[in-house]
Amino acid sequence: MIRTLSLNAPEWDKREIMRYARIRGADNSYDSLIDQCIHEAQPLLTYRVCSSVLPVSTDGSITIGNTRVQSQTIGKAIRHANKVILFAATVGAPFDRLIARYSRVEPSRALILQAIGAERVESLCNAFCVQMNTELNNTGKRLTRRVSPGYGDIPLVLQKEIFAVLDCPRRIGLTLDQSLLMSPSKSVTALVGITDECEEQADNCAVCDKTDCAYRE
Repeated sequence: MIRTLSLNAPEWDKREIMRYARIRGADNSYDSLIDQCIHEAQPLLTYRVCSSVLPVSTDGSITIGNTRVQSQTIGKAIRHANKVILFAATVGAPFDRLIARYSRVEPSRALILQAIGAERVESLCNAFCVQMNTELNNTGKRLTRRVSPGYGDIPLVLQKEIFAVLDCPRRIGLTLDQSLLMSPSKSVTALVGITDECEEQADNCAVCDKTDCAYRE
């Protein structure tokens, strides 16, 4: 079963926007521009997610569509889980068009809008996981951390199966081209385990081996 949700706008995190824009330290010179971009972006943003629950095999693998996936990255992320939530999230096409317009006439504003898009879709994923954890709370279960295609050893080509399973174009207007690029671009596909283990979760940056990443927290 595929579930489709429209979520309320998550709270804004200007610190994250600055991090995605690679604005370092206490640089306040961008505050006004960020505020202007947020004001312009707000009415164009939508927060939509489609998801489905899949079983985890006894060997720790999962099957997405016609593909049996064995990945150390996934195995580590969903340790002790017997089910996973596969999901796709997007903040919508109108926001993409806003970025494209400013890319031609005002690159600095386009840069901030790109950062806003990254912050918005990550906040949407976080809000979705919070909602799922709230729903699971009465069952004594909780979510593990989430991982996405292209992260660690998870093949990017897995996107094709994810889009087919979740019916992303029809459910949330999210498409995939032959180069595996998503449209709208400010979108994420991911999976997260469901477990009854109470082990403490580390964030993605803490467990990622890519220590030279420009977006590392």
